[in-house]
Amino acid sequence: MGIHLKPVSVENWYECTKLKVKPEQQKVFPAPIVYWMAESKFVDDFELRAVYMEADVVGFIVYCKNPDVDGNYWIPAFMIDAKHQGKGYGRSALNKLIEIMSFMNCKRIMLGHRPDNRIAGELYESFSFKKVSEEVIDGEIVRLLQLP
Repeated sequence: MGIHLKPVSVENWYECTKLKVKPEQQKVFPAPIVYWMAESKFVDDFELRAVYMEADVVGFIVYCKNPDVDGNYWIPAFMIDAKHQGKGYGRSALNKLIEIMSFMNCKRIMLGHRPDNRIAGELYESFSFKKVSEEVIDGEIVRLLQLP
């Protein structure tokens, strides 16, 4: 079965809260998972997904199910747990997420990452996410993926 995404639910929310980035990544992914869970209760647009490798939760994703005023669908959070990084799970999960979003008739996917998160930047570039500006916006490099 490999990597698959499941909605965060009563069955897996607690497992998701245990996910952590590496200590040196805390400054590039500072918000804990519980923050995103709490915010999703007030931001109706947020969809939360647990990233599974077989039966194990290995990551966490937040994406928007509706476009903003410019027609962009955002991915506010994307992370793979420290114990599971470097195994290709992020690449597989992002591929699955783009597939899900394309079924939503999404044509423009936006995301941001901290400038010093080189690995994330390389992953997003490999999927053809282009920088929208050379300028750092609100502490992040903002990228756009244009879907056909």
